[in-house]
Amino acid sequence: MLQHSDHFHGSDLEKIEKIYGIKKEEIISFSANVNPLGISGRMRSTLSEHLDVITGYPDREYTSLRKVIASYCGSEYENIIVGNGSTELISLFIQIEHPKKALIVGPTYSEYEREVALGGGTSLYFPLKEEDNFVLDPESLSSQLNESIDLLIMCNPNNPTSTCISRRSMRKILDVCKQNDIFVMVDETYIEFTENYDEVDSIPLTQYYNNIIILRGISKFFAAPGLRLGYGITGNRDLIKAINSRKNPWTINSLAEAAGQLMFTDEEYIQKTKSLISSERRRVTDALSKTKGLKVYEPSANFVLVKIENEHLSADILFDACIREKMMIRNCCTFPFLDNKFFRVCFMMPEMNDRLLSVISSVMS
Repeated sequence: MLQHSDHFHGSDLEKIEKIYGIKKEEIISFSANVNPLGISGRMRSTLSEHLDVITGYPDREYTSLRKVIASYCGSEYENIIVGNGSTELISLFIQIEHPKKALIVGPTYSEYEREVALGGGTSLYFPLKEEDNFVLDPESLSSQLNESIDLLIMCNPNNPTSTCISRRSMRKILDVCKQNDIFVMVDETYIEFTENYDEVDSIPLTQYYNNIIILRGISKFFAAPGLRLGYGITGNRDLIKAINSRKNPWTINSLAEAAGQLMFTDEEYIQKTKSLISSERRRVTDALSKTKGLKVYEPSANFVLVKIENEHLSADILFDACIREKMMIRNCCTFPFLDNKFFRVCFMMPEMNDRLLSVISSVMS
């Protein structure tokens, strides 16, 4: 097995190509968590008709795009702010809130802690417990919330655990945060993949609470990370004004603006995606659960967290076996509270999933 110190992210295909000598175009990435259907059919077939938009500047307010997004996610367009990917909005929001101390529910995405640190703040983690299957206990979290904390950061569904928080639980957490003057940032990157969307979507709460911002993007569900289009939803209009005052104008180009208006209205694509992920989530999870030596944590998103319980095997060994078959999984040892026994895979097309399951089964046996 090739020995190396890197643990690869889903976008690190160039590194894989260099180390393993496999062309990146030949690698199936089960690590990137991107919709296997590819881009929206409506966008693919009609975006070329909108190419002339690049001859002019986009609308500085992105009003048409925000109205389409508002209709898509069930909000008012005045409560929508758009950015160059959700990453830009995370950065701008944290710059404005400037938290001295943030509490992050983890293990989760490392960018949150990085942005807090860049602003001079410190981050504490509220750990999701393995013995609870990484499911959040709202009461336990609430007991850790106090006036010394400025910002609570949550990913829902969480990456990499694929666990979810209900809207009812989120409301209880928001109440406690409101009492302690804590702002809440919720990353809902993977929310559209959930089967119980109406129970876990927190956007309705923005009508009643001014201490929450919800961030989403098109990278995962709409398979368009290269377009760099993200959006935030908040009922706090002062916050929207503050972000807009900091944000560079036209951070979303005209083509991305046009593409967004096409993909958010592609109902056939949206339903096809939900159906595919729902079916493959059940099928792949069931197959992994029946594989000796693996513990599977019940997923809500389009990926699943798995623990290797065989003492002689590790996520490094499994990664190496899979990549040699031109399939890339995610070793989760770089996430807080996880180690080299945990890996994550997203759900791809059935035939691709079958290939991966075959390799995993072979290694585990």
